[in-house]
Amino acid sequence: MTAGRPHHRTSLAIGWEAARANLAPALLIQAVMLALLVGYYWSPAVARILNELADYKLRHGLAFVVLAAVAAGALVPELFLIVFFQRGRPTRLNLRNLMYTVPIWAIDGSLVDLLYRNEAAWFGNVVTLPVVLAKICVDQFGYNPFFAAPFGVLTYEWKNSGFSRESLIRGFTWDHYRDKIVPTLFATWAVWIPLMAIIYSLPLALQFPLFSLALTFWVLLLTYMTNSFAAKTIRVVPTPAVVSSAMIRPL
Repeated sequence: MTAGRPHHRTSLAIGWEAARANLAPALLIQAVMLALLVGYYWSPAVARILNELADYKLRHGLAFVVLAAVAAGALVPELFLIVFFQRGRPTRLNLRNLMYTVPIWAIDGSLVDLLYRNEAAWFGNVVTLPVVLAKICVDQFGYNPFFAAPFGVLTYEWKNSGFSRESLIRGFTWDHYRDKIVPTLFATWAVWIPLMAIIYSLPLALQFPLFSLALTFWVLLLTYMTNSFAAKTIRVVPTPAVVSSAMIRPL
């Protein structure tokens, strides 16, 4: 018992440090999303553009969801990496990365959209304080800790370990959850609870498109921070702030 408590406190401390490290980009993205929310309800021009996006999503359904999630989580970050950190020179590693991340993000995006539609069925497709709070609780304190965060961390750790059996088995242990998932959750909650309050304050048809937009910005910022850090160090040690970019939300 005594030996376990300091380790647990260390995990929480790491999570808090990761949340603080991500504070500036998180506030920037939250400000952009808040501006879109205000614009939707107060500016006819912004509302018209966003409603057209919502109509486009409704017309194309799952195809839009998959393409938006793959673009936000896999394609755009990999292109960003090539342009800004590989001097515009793609390699076979980029292709291998995409062969792995594209299906991962297709699955991830489909599950997020399914979650949003189920929440609308459970709590109603209305914007009231009780409904928004209920959706945030299910999203961030149910779906996220029980599936989204473990799934995101495990899939990227498994790839980075060369798809080793040991890494896969370790990902299903309590020690792994405590040491990797708990810090990641703290970093994620600091960013995404305010963002989900904004997203759930919009009609259902707009929730996934706006999630995809926020996801794109967040992945790009974390990609930049991660690779800038790597360029300045000889040996890169993954941190919760870096790991959180693997899920990216997370969800």
